[in-house]
Amino acid sequence: MIRCMMTAATGMEAQQLYMDTISNNLSNVNTTGFKRSKIEFHDLMYQTLREAGVRNFEGSMAPAGIEVGLGVKPAAIQLIFEQGSLLETGNSLDWAIQGEGFFQITLPDGTTAYTRDGSFKRSNDGSIVTASGFFLSPEMTVPENSSDLSVSADGRVSVILPGESEPTEIGQIELVRFINPSGLRSLGGNLYAESDASGRPVISFPAEEGTGSIAMGYSEASNVQIVNEMVNMISAQRAFEIISKAIQVGEDMMQVANNLKR
Repeated sequence: MIRCMMTAATGMEAQQLYMDTISNNLSNVNTTGFKRSKIEFHDLMYQTLREAGVRNFEGSMAPAGIEVGLGVKPAAIQLIFEQGSLLETGNSLDWAIQGEGFFQITLPDGTTAYTRDGSFKRSNDGSIVTASGFFLSPEMTVPENSSDLSVSADGRVSVILPGESEPTEIGQIELVRFINPSGLRSLGGNLYAESDASGRPVISFPAEEGTGSIAMGYSEASNVQIVNEMVNMISAQRAFEIISKAIQVGEDMMQVANNLKR
């Protein structure tokens, strides 16, 4: 009875973490470039009370053993990097990636982070930065008094300079991809960092080597599906309720056993 309560407790903790994951997904349903998380569970170790194949007193072999499971544990929370819907904004500094690539962002400490959020801004000196003020890498500066900024599908950024009629190229966007993007480490702020699990970043130009092309004037919506998350939430809630019932029944059984002496 003690064992059943401890086993059920692991289930309640697992379902609570499941709800935490669902809540984070739903909270970021309107976050540009957000990628939903999927939780996976594994069963815990088993206590073997009788091995399969042992012989009883009559000499016959038991076809099955007796193993008692000790609960569940979270095995992984995986980022799902499926493409989100493209939303037209009309802003020339909104760049959506159609494919598997990531933009490179230079953090204040000089390290590089990666993002799917292509909603860029211009700083006071014309540099292209994120909403948090971090520089796009390679760095790019829009000349003062230039107009008609445009980005081609292969990442070439052009503007019309004062007194000129033909566009002038001011930079080239570079994208990166990873062998295992689910292994990236989430930094918050729509940023990711490489890890040993993700592998090294592979740098290439847009529309090359599977990194995806650039869509100017669009932003990538979150890939969270609200209906699916609501169904998952109901499933987690019901599982939590039934597991808590197991703890209650275990406590009732202990009370009955305790009353046997009376």
